[in-house]
Amino acid sequence: MSDAATGAVVTGFGAVTPLGVGADALHERAVAGESALHDGLGSCHGFRALDHLSRHLVRRTDRFTQFTLVAADEALTRAGWTPGGIPYDAARVACVIGCGLGGTASFEAQGPVIAEQGAEYVSALMVPQMMANAAASHLSMRYGFKGESLCVASACSSGAQAIGTGLRLLAAGAADAVVVGGAEASTSELVSAAFRNAGALSPTGRCLPFDTDRDGFVIGEGAGVLVLETAGGAARRGAEVLGAVRGYGATSDAHHLTAPDPGGGPAAEAVTQALCQAGTAPGELDYLNAHGTGTLLNDRLECDALRLALGGDALARIPMSSSKGSLGHLFGAAGAVEAIATLQALRHGVAPPTAGLRQPDERLGELDLIRTARELPGGDRPRAGLSTSFGFGGHNAALVLSTP
Repeated sequence: MSDAATGAVVTGFGAVTPLGVGADALHERAVAGESALHDGLGSCHGFRALDHLSRHLVRRTDRFTQFTLVAADEALTRAGWTPGGIPYDAARVACVIGCGLGGTASFEAQGPVIAEQGAEYVSALMVPQMMANAAASHLSMRYGFKGESLCVASACSSGAQAIGTGLRLLAAGAADAVVVGGAEASTSELVSAAFRNAGALSPTGRCLPFDTDRDGFVIGEGAGVLVLETAGGAARRGAEVLGAVRGYGATSDAHHLTAPDPGGGPAAEAVTQALCQAGTAPGELDYLNAHGTGTLLNDRLECDALRLALGGDALARIPMSSSKGSLGHLFGAAGAVEAIATLQALRHGVAPPTAGLRQPDERLGELDLIRTARELPGGDRPRAGLSTSFGFGGHNAALVLSTP
């Protein structure tokens, strides 16, 4: 069996989220049940780009790119990579960073400029800052990655599908290693107003996935980046393996631009594909990090889809939580950050609760929802987890991750 046939190993990961800078802060504060949601937003208040990046770089990048570079620095440091010290042929290292909306702040900032000062005063940097592929481009330049570099833009499943794209590049032999993830920084009033008018935002400013009182999502921001290599490649360079991405599945609803398929079939199929590729049975899953947006419709349809894919008996026994009660909805970053949260839960043997969950909605069916941190069973086999992502446009993605 080839390296690619068993997925990819994770040798590094990093995150910037409303819970703090670093993947350890993400895990530790989530396990403690903390929520970083304030005033109806999940903002990265503690993040100062100049603490991590040069002034020159900060002036030329949007916030979502800055998040990506800092998360990537952490991931690549964990993996033992340094600028100028790539352990592979640079032309064989690919970079895939998902993003749903791109540099909205950089775009919005120039509206008043052209209106009040004139077209000649609009920043020439606006397009390079706002383009959704800016994060992947800057990451490639920062580390000298000369393999394929691109952005996956599939709304809220972008980060998960970026990881899946990286897996496929490895499996096809098109790369020896891939740096993958997702980023988003769209907490502006303009974006908020659009989602509020669509009826998706929580009017109370809370995000309570699976709770009887849930009333919508809260916008968050951040980035998550992972370093994926083949098992053989990691072994040859003596790298520490932190985990593995065993399986990936993705489908399209082909139903509606914003509403999910009411039957849940395509979403269930994405989960089934991921489990099949991983060679993992539903009963072998130790943890499920659900997309769990906190909207009445999406939580119900996700649970229906999971029940279709896993079977009701299995779903009722798998500890499940959503990160969005702590972070808000990170849009294009969500799938990558939540994959890291899943991997951290498996590695540490402790799964985080859904922050704020008090009264589970019985209409969602029988579920093992985590309300306080849950120890996961050990054993002879690696722990396995499932992370799901669903995006506007009918994009469905699922990842099966495991400990080494």
